Amino acid sequence: AFLHARPSIPAIVTEALQDAMEHAIANVPVIDGQVWVFPDVSGSMCSPVTGYRKGASSKVRCVDVAALFTAAILRRNPRARVLPFEHRVVEVALNPRDSVMTNAAALARVGGGGTCVSAPLARLNETGARADLVVFVSDNQSWVDPAQHRSTETMREWEALRRRCPGARMVCIDVQPYAHTQAPDREDVLNVGGFSDQVFDVVARFAASGGRAHWLDLIREVAL
Repeated sequence: AFLHARPSIPAIVTEALQDAMEHAIANVPVIDGQVWVFPDVSGSMCSPVTGYRKGASSKVRCVDVAALFTAAILRRNPRARVLPFEHRVVEVALNPRDSVMTNAAALARVGGGGTCVSAPLARLNETGARADLVVFVSDNQSWVDPAQHRSTETMREWEALRRRCPGARMVCIDVQPYAHTQAPDREDVLNVGGFSDQVFDVVARFAASGGRAHWLDLIREVAL
């Protein structure tokens, strides 16, 4: 609502929206360990998050969702690190003390270029950075793997990182999910299709315990 408020709307209203966002951030979980967030800022992320539907396309773009998720995590987890990417890692200066809307807007302004999902993982491996959790936020255009019958570059970089950080986990949030993924589900990898406020809790639970057995236990706890 804040990003798409018209200039004619009184400032007191837009300021109230920012205040509401800051209160809502209290519900975003704090995640232990070194967290890295990789928002996709490539050209395809400028499409409506609902897809193109005549008379029903959302004004919210995929990149807006990625930016908001990233800014929210950063605000509650100031030690988290952010590596936006397109065909390469893009340098964007973010201050965890800035408002969520300020950081989200800074990320959403980047937009453009092709997509190389493995780029941020490659950066971590090049620099020898430690990681306990990495989170991709992208659209389905990033998950299409032309080499269907062999490991993707993303998985090769992930395996290299895991050799250095054996307890690390990876979450791939696909805001426009289809059948393609560059990182298939397994004990250390979780794919999330679509987006809602529940995604924050899903990511935090996977980071804390993870594994398929954990999710089976949660399902068994549901009373039918």
